[in-house]
Amino acid sequence: MYVPPHFHEIRPDEIAAIIETAPLACIVAQTGKGLVANHIPLLAAPDGTLIGHVALANDMHRLIADGQEVLAIFRGEDAYVSPNFYPSKAEHHRHVPTWNYQVVHAYGAISFQHDDHAKRAAVGLLTRKHERRLNGTQAWRMADAPADYLQQMLNGIVALRIALRRTLAKSKLSQNREPRDYLGTIAGLKASGYQAMAERMAKRLPGED
Repeated sequence: MYVPPHFHEIRPDEIAAIIETAPLACIVAQTGKGLVANHIPLLAAPDGTLIGHVALANDMHRLIADGQEVLAIFRGEDAYVSPNFYPSKAEHHRHVPTWNYQVVHAYGAISFQHDDHAKRAAVGLLTRKHERRLNGTQAWRMADAPADYLQQMLNGIVALRIALRRTLAKSKLSQNREPRDYLGTIAGLKASGYQAMAERMAKRLPGED
């Protein structure tokens, strides 16, 4: 990934936030059948690894060897940026459209687990996180499902973990623009319905951290 210095995201908290708020990762790996890519929800486990699961019918766990390096791509907020957002455009018209976005590339060794304990741990972590966020005290729990049905579902998946070796993150948020154009971009994004991206940019303003 091309990362100019002014767009290089090195803040650990921001990198973690991108992964947490955009958990549907694209896992890319080289295999004997060429490149494969799968879209899998991943979450950071307490030990720092990324955890998730795939369908047993998915050849991913057969094509990728245990311990092989994979690339997990987490794509955060993105938005089109019009030159019309920049107040300076009226003065010299030396602007072109661009795209703002945040993305994390996480590299690590993948391993697959077929045992019941690992599969329950993977499903439990994912459901607790998302159910509590969505439904609060009414969150669905694994214990809510009949035991035989839950076991049937668990028999149809394979757990996975990715032991991270390095991350490369990029926050392309108009950092290369002068202050008035930066503020104009925030206003333009809000007016265009890109509230989340505008908020990400606003957090970088002095006094907002």
